[in-house]
Amino acid sequence: MKALAYEKAHSLDAFAIELVDTAEPRMRDTDLLVSVRAVGINPGEAAIRRTRSAAPGGRVILGFEFAGVVKAAGPRAPGFAAGDRVLGTGDWSRDGAWAERVAVDHRVVARIPDRLSFVDAASLPIGGLTAWEAVFRDRDGLAAGIDRVLIVGGAGGVGTMAAQLLKTRTSAVVVSTASRPESREWCTAAGADLVVDHTGDVPAQLRDAGLDRVDLVLSTAGTAHNLGWIAAALRPFGHLAAVDLNGPVDLGPLIDRSVSLHTETVFSRITAGGDAAAQGAVLAELAADAAAGRLRPIVTTVLDGLRVETMRAAHELAESGRTIGKTVIAV
Repeated sequence: MKALAYEKAHSLDAFAIELVDTAEPRMRDTDLLVSVRAVGINPGEAAIRRTRSAAPGGRVILGFEFAGVVKAAGPRAPGFAAGDRVLGTGDWSRDGAWAERVAVDHRVVARIPDRLSFVDAASLPIGGLTAWEAVFRDRDGLAAGIDRVLIVGGAGGVGTMAAQLLKTRTSAVVVSTASRPESREWCTAAGADLVVDHTGDVPAQLRDAGLDRVDLVLSTAGTAHNLGWIAAALRPFGHLAAVDLNGPVDLGPLIDRSVSLHTETVFSRITAGGDAAAQGAVLAELAADAAAGRLRPIVTTVLDGLRVETMRAAHELAESGRTIGKTVIAV
């Protein structure tokens, strides 16, 4: 089959992803084999491309967010059959979905409702699961005492999904950050009650709007750099959920507020253990909400064909730092 792959980590200027012939995915008993129809593109994949090389003689096939059609189901993958339309995440320990077919654990897959397109379905898994697991303590909703939520990077995929989930499932006041007119407009359309500029004094903007402190900050970008003002915006014993922390981080600004810190990676339930089936259940709810119009589609850019040119264009958007919503490649 055909797949987009690379061997050595590389910058965008030295873009080295190529369309190659590769063996069919090797299925495990709990797997589905899925014919890929669309893939969502995420900043995390661009970061992996810049930093992760293949083992000697190997290659890396990324792609952790997809929609497609089941070709085959393993003997321990109940509830699915050939022909089912599905969306899912895969995991970063295996070959991903930048290929004609992908093998994926059935527990992190859900069916796509008839009214939902492959393109819209492919935009949901990573942003939706990340937002859900970062914001909600469990499937019952927010933890007690969380009434005001600040989303840093509200126009991206995770931020957009988080705002919508909060407004459709809770009574929380939602504040999003954005710095450009178009991203501010996007955040408002996603349901934010207030939009503030993260390039300015965020705590002062919150006070001007009558919000002395927030209970929860969901930070999707620049967390390590922003910890000073994030701490100032949080109430004592507040909560910080961060999706981009890696490497050394000075948590000093948080200490005197007794802040709880939640780091979020959607692949942990597969790679580190846990209730992976819970993610399939959440994906099913997200897909149902999108099909019913309770969640609006977050796709803003659709590129045609799993080709080197479209993937490079997608990575240029991902690395621009100015992406609104989600980029999806239709296969």
